[in-house]
Amino acid sequence: MAVTTKATELGMHTEQLAGRTQQRFFRPEEEQRFTYPQAFEVDFKKRAEFDAAALTPSEVNLKLRELMRQGFGSIVLKNPGAKHSLAVGILNRLNLTIEGSLGYFGCGLIDGPNIRIKGRVGWSCAENMLAGTVVIEKNAGSTFGAAMRGGDLVCKGDVGARIGIDMKGGTIIVGGRAGAFCGFMMQRGRMVILGDAGKNLGDSMYDGTIYVGGKIAGLGVDAVPAEMTDLDVQWLERKLKLYGLAAPRGAKNMQKISAGRQLWNYDNLEPAEKKLIL
Repeated sequence: MAVTTKATELGMHTEQLAGRTQQRFFRPEEEQRFTYPQAFEVDFKKRAEFDAAALTPSEVNLKLRELMRQGFGSIVLKNPGAKHSLAVGILNRLNLTIEGSLGYFGCGLIDGPNIRIKGRVGWSCAENMLAGTVVIEKNAGSTFGAAMRGGDLVCKGDVGARIGIDMKGGTIIVGGRAGAFCGFMMQRGRMVILGDAGKNLGDSMYDGTIYVGGKIAGLGVDAVPAEMTDLDVQWLERKLKLYGLAAPRGAKNMQKISAGRQLWNYDNLEPAEKKLIL
């Protein structure tokens, strides 16, 4: 008989997956610092700002790296000009404020920084994010948080389609509406959409949990309604409060979507059975 725990109730399961495990276990008493060898020692009280209007994306990213090398832990980036691939590959603790909008692939491949963007972002913001926080004050494009593995990714406005595609961990929060195929092939993590969600929500999701505060245009393959628990409500209220957000009709009235788990053994099905599922 399966044992129900807080983890399983919140959508975090312990089934054995094929392949090499990604889990790592640390002890608080260990003296070794688990940081990247190239990480810089920064002081959050040490502040710098620069204008990116005349700089190329490569020059902006090199400037950020140089400031971190100098020990600046709080940086303000002005006039980003919606350039693509800004603030990518930051593997360091950092408080970064971007005063403007980003183009495609902003803040991708990051592990550790806390980033606040006062404008909008284009496609694939925070793609492959590992840890830290990214908060967007306005709207975001499609494939928001693609292949995300950890941290909190927050858009206070509306987002496009396929957010959290191939999501493997962390939390995505959308303050407004979301497009079609959100959570497509989702494997882990949690997604919170406070507004309406488009068609094929959670299509082919393997695991994870999606919460929706508005209307759902339609569920995708193997995405099914699930029961909201007290733990879900408590987690939602705590998490949303961190970013000054709230569910429109209260956390307890949100809809919870999880995997139906009919595709878990997909490779073992006969061709005729596959057609029935799809």
